[in-house]
Amino acid sequence: MTTMKLDSIWTPTFALLCLAQFLGYAPHHMLTPTFPLYVTHLGGSPFVVGLVLASFAVTSVLFRPLIGYWVDRWNEVGVLVSGLLFQGASILLCFIPMVEATMLANGLRGIGWAGLNTGGYSLLALSAPVERRGEASGYYSGVQGSATILLPAVALWLIDAPLGGFKVVFVAAAALAVIGAGVGMALGRYAPRVGHLPQPGSPSSWWVEIFSLLEREVLLPSALLFCLHVSLTAATSFVVLYAREIGIGGLGSYFVVSGATSLLSRPLLGRVSDRIGWGRSLVAGFTLQTAALCLLAVVSSLAELLISGVLYMLGSAIGTSTTLALAMERANPQRRGRAMATFSVAFPLSGGIGALLTGSAVELAGYFWMYLIVAGLGTLGLVLTLASWSNLK
Repeated sequence: MTTMKLDSIWTPTFALLCLAQFLGYAPHHMLTPTFPLYVTHLGGSPFVVGLVLASFAVTSVLFRPLIGYWVDRWNEVGVLVSGLLFQGASILLCFIPMVEATMLANGLRGIGWAGLNTGGYSLLALSAPVERRGEASGYYSGVQGSATILLPAVALWLIDAPLGGFKVVFVAAAALAVIGAGVGMALGRYAPRVGHLPQPGSPSSWWVEIFSLLEREVLLPSALLFCLHVSLTAATSFVVLYAREIGIGGLGSYFVVSGATSLLSRPLLGRVSDRIGWGRSLVAGFTLQTAALCLLAVVSSLAELLISGVLYMLGSAIGTSTTLALAMERANPQRRGRAMATFSVAFPLSGGIGALLTGSAVELAGYFWMYLIVAGLGTLGLVLTLASWSNLK
């Protein structure tokens, strides 16, 4: 009996792509706990915090069609590098001590984020072995999430350090993005070469192509990813303010433990999704996240907070790996950039809507009811999974 030898995942292209993604996600995770504290330091309310966080999503969503078109017509690596450089430059606007400037900086950062993710996902779909897409997605999303292990805790430490403060965090975040751009340039030497030729059509058809964001093939994984991440700001950004309100200290350990869970579980759970199927994997992911959010509503100690973080990240790990593998499977190779733009738009869209809903719920009903409301939203993903079961086999 012969056995099939699987293609290697860890090629130079994949390794450098993962490193560039880590350096691109590191500033984002440093700013996750920083922005709520900085905005409230400037006098903003939880609702204003939600608006600042949502500005990131608005631009990332609006510019995603153009960037997806740019990937298909130009170069995946070039779009990724441009996104990293734009991120680094936009963060420097946070040095202006005004809420409006912070909102503008976060909005511009969303454009760079769109380039980082669209270019990165397109390269992943191009280079990952077909028979190991779930596993490759697990490693890839695990590297992206690994920045949550130490970077939020480092940001909180820098804010309170004697020679630290918010400006030190902003400088460090911008520097990491620029270093990531350097890695992206090195990636260009190894990345697969793909011809990006104009497609036939009328002279005005390029306008239609740019604004045709929705690629039908990846609408289902995009919707599932949206449901997975609509609660993310509640479990990351707003948990900083929540912990301070109920008197739980040592919050840095929450990000370390939940981030380590994300890093260690994603490759393993990505491999599991290849074996047990997309439907079962998504059911497990949504169930774990809902349980975690319900626990967050009633936590009274750091230990309970850590348990909720572990459960949430386990659900996010298996769900994200599964939806990414599903999107790569369904993406049209001739429109890979726009397909991955459609898929990746679920991240900022869910983050923006989640931030607005979370901030509004805190203002109107308090943190207890906010977490129960967000947990209820998570069950919508479970319903969608069960309703689409025949398409997830």
